[in-house]
Amino acid sequence: MAMEAALRTVPEAVTRPAPTTEASPPVKPQPAPPVAVVRGSRLARWLRLHRGQLRAVALGLVSLALFITVWQVLTVNRATFYVRFTNVPSPADVLARAFLAFHNPIFGDHIWMSCRRILYGFALASAVAIPLGLLMGRFRILREIVFPICEVTRPIPAIAWVPMAIMLWPTNEESIVFITFLGSFFPILINTLQGMATVDPVLVRAARCLGAREAALFREVYLPASLPQIFTGLTVGMGVAWVSLIAAEMISGQFGIGYFTWEAYSLVQYSDIALGMITIGVLGLASSLAIRLVGRLAMPWGAAC
Repeated sequence: MAMEAALRTVPEAVTRPAPTTEASPPVKPQPAPPVAVVRGSRLARWLRLHRGQLRAVALGLVSLALFITVWQVLTVNRATFYVRFTNVPSPADVLARAFLAFHNPIFGDHIWMSCRRILYGFALASAVAIPLGLLMGRFRILREIVFPICEVTRPIPAIAWVPMAIMLWPTNEESIVFITFLGSFFPILINTLQGMATVDPVLVRAARCLGAREAALFREVYLPASLPQIFTGLTVGMGVAWVSLIAAEMISGQFGIGYFTWEAYSLVQYSDIALGMITIGVLGLASSLAIRLVGRLAMPWGAAC
């Protein structure tokens, strides 16, 4: 009797036999797509993501090709409008001269001297202008003291500084670096000041409420917020530094790409003049691209802009 009572208390779901399910057919593994298809899809995705950049590069190459074509036509035909192309070398002449110059170690020495002067002058200008601009933007009393002096000296061109630089510094090398320093100093300083002026005061108050001290404010708020304007100033300053350097090398230098170009004019070597100008343009472009690359690494949040 006890056994029958225990069996009656077992739930019906337990005693009921489990329903039989039909066996599902085995799933056949799908074959992997061919390697060529995977690579093709990756290439298509990369082209789609970089479509704007590729279009800009293509348009740039087309415009350069058109410029060289027009240059070739005008110089070969010795065209004379209001502008005379009778003595201007053709692209073929410049290319032939460039082939010979790059096999001459003296031309490499000229390029190395100019790059070294740019590196020294630009690095010194950046090391002085960026901290000074941050401090001037933070402390009004410092800005009121230093800014008038900068505004008086900023419009003076680099060529006007050459005689004074020769008197100030004991060697021509130091005077040329000083002129390069001046050329890049003011654009970096002004853009750093502009960056400090655009810092959101809400961020400053929030950092202070969280207990940030002055050093932490500069490191965590002011500097990151000013970085876009700072790198704009670095790019502009690099271009002005090359202009100042070439002017100084033409007047008081003994080596450098500016001296090479001026010497070619003195010796009536027209192909070397064009070669020097093109070399200056290529070096300036490479310097600006390097600064933009560093800017993207320092500001990953603005890399997509």
